[in-house]
Amino acid sequence: MVDTIFPGIVARRVETPRLVAGVLERPADDPSTTVVFVHGNVSSSLFWQPMMLSLPPRVASFAVDLRGFGDSETLPVDATRGVRDFSDDVASVIDALGLGAVHLVGWSMGGGVVMQLLLDRPELVASLTLQSTVSPFGFGGTGLDGSLVTADAAGTGGGGANPDFVARLAAGDRSDDAGSPRAVYRSSYVAPGFVSEHEDVWVESMLSTATGLDNYPGDSRPSADWPGFAPGGRGVLNTMAPTVFDTSGIVELAAKPPVLWIHGAQDAIVGDASFFDLNQLGAAGIIPGWPGADAAPPQPMIAQTRAVLARYSAAGGRVTELEFENCGHSPHLEHPETFRDGLVAHLSD
Repeated sequence: MVDTIFPGIVARRVETPRLVAGVLERPADDPSTTVVFVHGNVSSSLFWQPMMLSLPPRVASFAVDLRGFGDSETLPVDATRGVRDFSDDVASVIDALGLGAVHLVGWSMGGGVVMQLLLDRPELVASLTLQSTVSPFGFGGTGLDGSLVTADAAGTGGGGANPDFVARLAAGDRSDDAGSPRAVYRSSYVAPGFVSEHEDVWVESMLSTATGLDNYPGDSRPSADWPGFAPGGRGVLNTMAPTVFDTSGIVELAAKPPVLWIHGAQDAIVGDASFFDLNQLGAAGIIPGWPGADAAPPQPMIAQTRAVLARYSAAGGRVTELEFENCGHSPHLEHPETFRDGLVAHLSD
């Protein structure tokens, strides 16, 4: 079994009123800054270790496992609350550790989690860093302004997961077969050609994902609209359905902490033509019966995030965007020095 905890990282479990959470810590002797990292879907805090270790000694860093991932309890995810089960859990860990206001770094789904935390507990947020973040309007099923393409957000949520991939996660598949977690990591988490000496650790992190209707991917319900299903109310993927997820309200906050948005130009998961968006798969002819761009347009994810952050900036918030070339969904792994430099500068502002 691969050793998943890097030297210099302390693994602990933190009991809160909401859950027992797995937490990784890179301690600082005399910290002047505290960063809390939040992972994305089908991953865990393990992915953050190299970045935690690379930060200056004055920075104390923590990485929290969301419920049903990593070393945290496997508890049901109530998707009718959007991502609030996750964001409330992270807030409970921050409270339990007595950290006060922290610099939050959220990756992919974790970007949505930290935006939601800002909306609900702004006193806990000194700044936001959004890495390859889910759009403020959720994942799939919306136009540029965030409006729903269909009333029930057909084609989004738990029904969009690949059943074979879910089965491979549940079975602990460590192979490099097509469709395995390792193959998905290589094809979707990073840009083509990227190689990591820690790939076995990243696969273990992915395999820590709890599967089932209450966790990943969640349930679905029938829809009269293509492709025939709509989001349900349980599980991970439904938390980002646009019927329940909308963090664009950060624009209206009275106090606006600075935001750093980092994303890769070759991101296969979050993009204006994401192949994890079923409408894009329909447009490409991969899923049959696509009713056309008027009825089922791909979601312009990057354009949506850029538009919301432009409004945030116009309303008085400070926003910095960094787009990395030759980079997929994981800038902190693929371009660690550039990511670290951008993050440290952001923390110092």
